[in-house]
Formats: sequence, C-alpha cells, structure tokens
Amino acid sequence: MTDKRVDCDICIVGNGAIGKAAALGLAQAGLRVVVLGRDRVSPAVDADWDVRVFALNHVAQDLLAALKVWDGMDLQRVAAVHGMEVYGCQPDGAVQDAGKLVFDAYGARSDELAWIVEDKNLNRALDMAMRFTQNLHLLQGAAKKLAAGADAAELTLDDGRMIRAQLIVGADGAQSWVRGQCDIGLDYRSYGQKGVVTNFESEKPHHGVAHQWFIEDQGIIALLPLPGNRVSLVWSAPDALADTLMQEPLPVLVERLEAYCLPALGHLTPVFPENIKAFPLTLMRPHQMIAERVALIGDAAHVVHPLAGHGMNLGFGDVACLLQILKERESYRDCGEARLLERYRRARKEQVLLMQAATDGLSRLFGSDLTPVRLVRNLGLNLLNRLPVLKNQLIAHAMGK
Repeated sequence: MTDKRVDCDICIVGNGAIGKAAALGLAQAGLRVVVLGRDRVSPAVDADWDVRVFALNHVAQDLLAALKVWDGMDLQRVAAVHGMEVYGCQPDGAVQDAGKLVFDAYGARSDELAWIVEDKNLNRALDMAMRFTQNLHLLQGAAKKLAAGADAAELTLDDGRMIRAQLIVGADGAQSWVRGQCDIGLDYRSYGQKGVVTNFESEKPHHGVAHQWFIEDQGIIALLPLPGNRVSLVWSAPDALADTLMQEPLPVLVERLEAYCLPALGHLTPVFPENIKAFPLTLMRPHQMIAERVALIGDAAHVVHPLAGHGMNLGFGDVACLLQILKERESYRDCGEARLLERYRRARKEQVLLMQAATDGLSRLFGSDLTPVRLVRNLGLNLLNRLPVLKNQLIAHAMGK
C-alpha cells in the first residue's frame, strides 16, 4: 500500500449496511479488503426512534450473528415478529368480505418470523465491528474509472489514487456507479408510489404482530411492531396521496390509519419528536449480477417493492452466498475468477427472480380496483388461510428457511 496505490484481494464500493456486512465477512475469512465510500458518520443510537426500519429474516439474522454484529446492536431496540395479519380491505376501511390471511411463528415451527431493526442501530453495530477487524481498510473517495483485466481490476479515484483488486464488489445502491461502468443493462419501472414512514405509540399492545392492509386505490399500509407499544408505519401510497400525507398534520394521518387499525391496535399517538419521511418505490432488474471481475450485491443487483420487506434480506442473502462461494473456492483460484462469479450468479438467480415476481405480482394484484379481481383476491386470501401446509411453506420461504 502506498499513498497512490492500494493493493487488496477485494474492493467493495459502497458503505451501506450490505457493503459493510460483506466487508466484515470477507475480512474475517482472511482476505484483504478495502471499502471505498464517501464519508458517512453512523449516528448514535439515542432516545429518538429511527423511522427507517428493516424486517430482517433468519438468513439476515444468521449472517449478522456469524459476523458478531447481532449482539453488538442494542437488542432492547429490536422487536421480534411473532405473527402477521394481512387484510384485503376497501378504501373506506370496510373489512367485511375483505379476505384475511394470518401467519404465526408457532405454525412455522419457529420462535420468530422476523425481527424489526432500526437502520441506525444496525449500522452502528456494523461500524463498531469494522473498527476491530483485521485486513479491513476504509478509504474515502469517489471512483472515476473502472478497468478489468485478466489478473485484476483497477479503480482510479478522482484524486488520482488507484485501487488494484482481484474482485470489485458493487454495493453502491440502486443508482450503482459500478453497474454503470460495466454497461449492464437495466429494466426499470416506477410504481408511481412513495413509501411514507414514521412511528407511533399504540393504545393496545401489538403482541409482536405485524399488520398489513391492501387498500385498492390507497396502496398498502403496514404497521410493524417495535419494542414496547410502538409501531412503525410503512405506507406504500400512490404519489398524489403520499404528497398529501407528507403535507398534512400528523393527527390527520392518525385519523386515516385508525380507520383500519383501531380494532387491533387502538388509538395511535405520534412518537416525539415527530418525524416523517418518504422515498420513491421502483422495480429495477439489472440484466446481470456479474461482469468481468465484478459482482453486484444489494440494491445494485436488484430493487423490489417493499410490501414484503425483503429488499434488505435479498441483499444479505447476496452477501451470505458470495461469502460461501469465496470461502469454498479451490486454492488455485483467485477471488475474481469468472468461474466463481458464475457460481454466484447461478446461486442467486432463482431466489432473486422469485422475490421480484412475487412482490411485483402482489403489487399489481392488490392495486387493481376491478370488482372481479377484488373478489378473487379476497377469496384467495381466505382460501390460503385455510390451507396450513401451503401457508406454512410460504412463510418458511419468506423466513429464508
């Protein structure tokens, strides 16, 4: 390593949670890892509750536990999900003949279906683990050029420095610079929705149950359990409605929500300090997850609708898969060989396609206001709820088991 050139086995571009987890796993496996990212200070976990949360499944939890990150989080701020109730109701909140589907951890032969984790809690634990990991070097800067060759790939930074690595891992998000440098094609579609997120206190205990309502022209409302009586709102709302939700006072938003959640959760109170955010929802299908000496992970490799909460889980699945392939590689292969990257592509293809198809299909199905479609989908929810074997297979797949 010199001031102008850094040599390593793997360079990870991007310092979000997925990139950090990949860096930790690869460095702990004895590989020399460089993480390239812009300066990002992970906020302290304080009394304020983060409005950005993730529903992590068993694959993600197993990975974070193996990386010694799970116990590094403030576990008092992590809520286990023991059940889930899904409704297909009408715009006025009417649930008669609406269709209902109930999942529970007991039926899935597990103690938990998932865990709700705040973004800042997760990133703080990842940052702490990275500080004490050997073979891991953090580098601030912006990449300007990527060139892949027979023996290595080279990243040139905007200040003239160079990183030479056997493998470049693109973990730089939906607008991935790495993906663009590889000329990987992309299928993109906007859902015409925004995800509106904020937190509330509920009058009644949630008992670790997540609630979700599919509401024709108003999108999808999810209230996820947080520790205590807190719940996290993720409302996938049409753009016009989302803009209205962001502009109107929170008491008006509470009134909208209570039309659906009052029987289950009682009255809602905004968590102080009041905080509400929104982000656009899109479907992105890159044509490849690999290129010459490049592997894409996380949102750089796939972006799905958040209705099932599996975007982050797909990313952690990418990390777990890439780690396994590199750990088990033949001793004579370097980390960026085409045969290894092809193994990664094949191993992830089915899981990613299934999740993309499932989330996109459900979004289309429950977004239709045609009466025949509404009747069929509500009938389908009720029928699936009466088929425990099929229902438990579905939830086991979602759990990553």
